[in-house]
Parts: sequence; structure tokens; C-alpha cells
Amino acid sequence: MAATETTRIPLGFQAPYFELPDTVSGAILSLSQLKGKHATIIMFICNHCPYVKHINRQLVELATDYMPKGIAFIAISSNDVVKYPDDAPELMKETALNEGYPFPYLYDETQEIAKAYHAACTPDFSIFDKDLKCVYRGQLDDSRPKSDIPVTGKDIRMVLEAILSGTPIPEKQFPSLGCNIKWK
Repeated sequence: MAATETTRIPLGFQAPYFELPDTVSGAILSLSQLKGKHATIIMFICNHCPYVKHINRQLVELATDYMPKGIAFIAISSNDVVKYPDDAPELMKETALNEGYPFPYLYDETQEIAKAYHAACTPDFSIFDKDLKCVYRGQLDDSRPKSDIPVTGKDIRMVLEAILSGTPIPEKQFPSLGCNIKWK
């Protein structure tokens, strides 16, 4: 489990379209169905990663705080479930229910969506504006497993507040750090 950072690519790219199964409802959901009125956060996460486990509670808090304000949250797992069976869809559903995810937890079996989004790690965050143009690729906050830094979501909260208030998004963005995506 190599510690990997978010791939640095220029901002402003259009969110790649997808249709993926939601592990909780079983429905096939698309980006156009799920996108938010003001912004959309695409999060690549998984069940077994200690970096994701460390922030799960804050992901739920963020979504609870911002979904009513027109911000959509979409979680996707793209890990190879043959080598990492803890990330299988039925266990994704169990995790989503146990953690109380208020957002869909989608399964990217082919890993094509992770590649399209240049996802590299779990967690890997991209925030898109109302036109689905990428305005942020970075960390949730400075906290990491076994650090003494509290999990607050400050970096993502700052971006969401800027979007909602119409103020400039901070130019300085720090990459997320987590387990590498488990490619086939």
C-alpha cells in the first residue's frame, strides 16, 4: 500500500461522463443525474484504505452540511476486487450503510472512470463547478492517519464556501495523499 499523491494536472477540464452502478440502491446512476446545482465533488475512495477510514466521519459531515446547499457528493471505488476483496460491491454497500453515507457509492469495475479522472489514490478529490469544469484537485485537509491533526475538511470547505459565495477559489492547492488505486 504505497502512499500516493493526487496526480497534478491543469484545472479547468470538463468532468468525464459516466454511468456506474450504485452499490446501495443497485441503480445505474449517471453524472448528469447526480451533478449538483452549484458544484459536484467526485471522491475516489475504497473500503480498506486507512486514509479513507480516517476521514469517513468528515465525509459524511461535509455532505450533510453542503448537499442541502446544492453541492453534490459522489463516491467511486475503482479498486481491483480480485486482489482486494474487501472493496467488493457488496462490502461497499455494507460500508456505505454502516458509515451513513448520504451520497451514492459507485463501483467502477472497469477502472475506466478512475483513469478518465486521473485518479491516483484513495481518497482522491476533484471539485467541479456548476458547468462541471474542474476547479479543485486536492486534499480534504492536513490530517493523516496517526497524526495529531484533527480531521476538519478545511481545504474542501474553503473551496465550497468560495463557490457558494462567488469569491475566487484559493489558487494554492495541496494534493491529497492516500493508498494508491489498486489497478488490475
